[in-house]
Amino acid sequence: MRRLDQLLANLGYCSRREARAWIQAGRVTVRGRATDDFGAKADPADVRVDGEPLDHPAGLLLLVHKPVGLVCSHDEREGPNVYSLLPPRWRARNPQVTSIGRLDKDTSGLLLLTDQSALVHRLTSPKHKVPKVYRATVNADLTPALVTLFAGGTLQLKNEKAPCAPAELKIISPREAELTLTEGRYHQVRRMLASQGAEVMALHRARFGPLELGDLAPGQWRELPLDTFPP
Repeated sequence: MRRLDQLLANLGYCSRREARAWIQAGRVTVRGRATDDFGAKADPADVRVDGEPLDHPAGLLLLVHKPVGLVCSHDEREGPNVYSLLPPRWRARNPQVTSIGRLDKDTSGLLLLTDQSALVHRLTSPKHKVPKVYRATVNADLTPALVTLFAGGTLQLKNEKAPCAPAELKIISPREAELTLTEGRYHQVRRMLASQGAEVMALHRARFGPLELGDLAPGQWRELPLDTFPP
């Protein structure tokens, strides 16, 4: 049960002050009846705004095909961000929609967005070891020795206290590879390959856990059930 004015504000419909005006104007109903009590508590499933059910009152989980050029930050000073792809109402939600892990500006591919903070913490926690698959194009030929090195769990990156966890490298062509990680260090794929003399020229995340992009076009998204990643 939640206060009506707070419920509408948290779901991004409007400010709490505007919500009170909407309620007093009869735009909001509870179990089919209008109410002018903006402090009344109600089950979100029973609430309608202008006759329509509330917009995802239980929360959002989205799979996005992030294009190159967008950042995963809410700070507008860092440039255009992935949240600009979403409807304005979703961008105004509280808790705000945020990314589960990040992809840098020059990396494309599968990105998950949600307003469920517990899910963010769980899926980014190293102890859960959620596999993430990246496809990289580099500027130097890759050798089979890298497969053994990355799998061994001994690669130490500069300024890191612990070596990288074992990672699976598949060489697709002399300068293309697929790398599967179970951790998410800062610019990890780029740094791992650069440490071996191969600068990443293009990077794309193809998979996150069991999820793939399928035919989802860059800049597009699709909704996922909130129980996609059961506890």
